[in-house]
Amino acid sequence: MVLAAVCLGAGNANPSAILPKAFGGWQMAKAAPTSSNPQSADPTNAGLLKEYGFTDFAGATYVRDDGRNVTVKAARFQDASGAYGAFTFYKAPEMLNEKIGDQGASLNERILFYKGNILVDAVFQRLSAMSAAELRELADNLPRPSGSTANLPGLPIYLPKQSYITNTAKYIVGPLALEATAAPLPAKYVDFGKSAEVVLGDYNISGANARLMLISYPTPQIAASELKQIEAGKQAHELDSILTIRRTGPILVLASGQISEGDAKSLASAVNYDADVTWNENTYFTRRDNAANLIVGVIILAAIVCGLSIVAGIAFGGLRVVMKRLFPGRVFDRPEQMEFISLHLSDRKENTANSSVSSSINAS
Repeated sequence: MVLAAVCLGAGNANPSAILPKAFGGWQMAKAAPTSSNPQSADPTNAGLLKEYGFTDFAGATYVRDDGRNVTVKAARFQDASGAYGAFTFYKAPEMLNEKIGDQGASLNERILFYKGNILVDAVFQRLSAMSAAELRELADNLPRPSGSTANLPGLPIYLPKQSYITNTAKYIVGPLALEATAAPLPAKYVDFGKSAEVVLGDYNISGANARLMLISYPTPQIAASELKQIEAGKQAHELDSILTIRRTGPILVLASGQISEGDAKSLASAVNYDADVTWNENTYFTRRDNAANLIVGVIILAAIVCGLSIVAGIAFGGLRVVMKRLFPGRVFDRPEQMEFISLHLSDRKENTANSSVSSSINAS
């Protein structure tokens, strides 16, 4: 079984329950002890589950009124990439794809799927036409990861679709999983300490089987350095199974199998890295950054200032009128405040005219 029913070495239970008490008409009859020990999920591959970021395990048996039962086992991981990787590890090529959770696969009464960062293995006593719909309801009831932990890895999308053998993709983040999947490149040539990610995919080309291996590193410089080591191993005849190897950006592409070297190069050349530009500055406008909002704010401020000026003018004028009526000549328009300098220009003109008349009479 993918996830063992017997819990070995009980660990601390996670405060957030994984499985619901009921779903789709099924009621929980018996719950297995939860555990943070990966051996409780799979004693054989406990270390491999730890590579994928295993956090805790829960199992339960559900029953219906008609007497049927289903055994459900769920393993939770640190992020969705871990659940996806474990799903690809356990998924077999003979399984049928199912639209359950984020991805699902089935074989007879057994259905395997993952939703977010949780991998679920369900074994029905007897399937019905509604079994898939019931598991979809279970998937919707599972707790969801938050933030970046819900992101899936981007490397698998680089696997070419032409001639691909269904359900053979394996996503790997550690040496144990790499060895367990019989990868063409030994683990010593993949530096997982530098955040390496690996994807394997099987292909059928002209009736012959081939395997494509993609190794992704954080930067092209790291990938170029690792490529030199692999080429050195190939020259030393330690990697004779690898037919061709190339680098595209931070991704190393290796092709192997029972195909010709020309077909291997053609398969490897189908992988081309497409760089994504990431901006570390905001690419959107907030209310503070929007120029239109600034102009509107200036207009509003001007209207407020004008309004306050009008109110202040009316208040001052009204106060002046009231004070003049209540205290005439005592507060405003007092005599000492009304004095001003006068040039008496009109008086000087009259005096000048009178002087001229007097002068004329005297002359006579």
